[in-house]
Amino acid sequence: MELDCWGRVRDQLPSIIGDDAFQNWIKPLDLLKVVDGVASFSSPTSFIGTWVNRNYGDKIALMMTQEGVPVDRLHFKAEVLVKAEEKPSSKAAIPAKQNPVPTGSGDLLGSPLDKRYTFDDFIVGKPNELAHAAARRVAKGGPVTFNPLFLYGGVGLGKTHLMHAIAWEIQERNPKARVLYLSAEQFMYRFVQALRFKDTMSFKEIFRSVDVLMVDDVQFIAGKNSTQDEFFHTFNALIDQNKQIIISADRAPGEIDGLEDRIKSRLQWGLVVDLHPTDYELRLGILQSKADTQLKNYPDVKLSDGVLEFLAHRISNNVRVLEGALTRLFAFASLVGREITLDVVQESLADILRASDRKVTIDEIIRKVADHYNLRMTDLLSPRRARSVARPRQVAMFLAKKLTSKSLPEIGRSFGGRDHTTVMHGVKRIEELCSVDNQIAEDVELLRRMLEA
Repeated sequence: MELDCWGRVRDQLPSIIGDDAFQNWIKPLDLLKVVDGVASFSSPTSFIGTWVNRNYGDKIALMMTQEGVPVDRLHFKAEVLVKAEEKPSSKAAIPAKQNPVPTGSGDLLGSPLDKRYTFDDFIVGKPNELAHAAARRVAKGGPVTFNPLFLYGGVGLGKTHLMHAIAWEIQERNPKARVLYLSAEQFMYRFVQALRFKDTMSFKEIFRSVDVLMVDDVQFIAGKNSTQDEFFHTFNALIDQNKQIIISADRAPGEIDGLEDRIKSRLQWGLVVDLHPTDYELRLGILQSKADTQLKNYPDVKLSDGVLEFLAHRISNNVRVLEGALTRLFAFASLVGREITLDVVQESLADILRASDRKVTIDEIIRKVADHYNLRMTDLLSPRRARSVARPRQVAMFLAKKLTSKSLPEIGRSFGGRDHTTVMHGVKRIEELCSVDNQIAEDVELLRRMLEA
């Protein structure tokens, strides 16, 4: 009766808490018994049990009571403590595991993988060909000469797509491989929870028992000293075991402000690959591939010549925005029964086209200016006042004022927390120099064209 009750509750939980939360937290649990209103469960680690009790305990107790088994509270035991006990078997219960640490990728409490993000769906061009080749090599498994693989670039350039593709490929080649993919924020959250509930050993067991660790957007642990310390030790432990690590960020390791030097050094041990902003040819190739799929989904919709070329030219900053625009176009055309022409594009994508007209970010400006003057991004954000650094910094501030809608205080904060009067002085100085110094004028014009291309 108790197991049947738990089976019914389990069947209802995905629709209440979501499939991802169910897979991560509820699926690994086994009901042991219900005695005097206390429902006892086994869990892979005490960390999981504590988290479930805190977030879903009252809900589960109420649902079990409503299903006919009165439950006042939940109690959890880590499996290492109960593995010698005989567990009741039932179709509703999950088979008992023999190890305290989960062994399958689905039990590792990582982020779910997107089925759309595979190598087959990744369009390769000059800006991303090295990153794609490195990702394919890592996904094949076996000895790899570069570990970790560090992918960096702006939003919507394919970092996350490649990481998901690596995970799918590894799991297809070796279903038993323990692949853990998650964001840096999730890594930090899990670590903080482990500290709070005094269960760091379970945390270490999970993260150091994987075959492949993939951490997305690692820049988010910058400045978080305790999390960085644990990340450092996890990194070293996995490297010592010859386990593969794949990391992504929005900038190169040496340019992540607030990241400890020892971690920057570790991240540069392997292969660091920059996913460059997409060029026109790559964007057009992506659109053509996505359009083929959309035409199959919307066989009644016709696509006029020149539409894809127009979109590839106008929406240049983010592939996700580009794909979203195409999806919206096909949905609009199908609903209103119209052919997708340039007039329809202008009508249905007016907001996206306006936003793309001058969608240059301060980070892009800093990166381009640093590259142009052969400096590091951190130099432009540093307190250094040498002319070789100060003048390029003023150029970057000038471009930020001209090419973005950011206010002077916002620009100042983006340049290492500088005051708005510093930005105002820098902008004015470059304006003056452009009229008397041909070299500065040429530099500014060249950088402006590169950023607006």
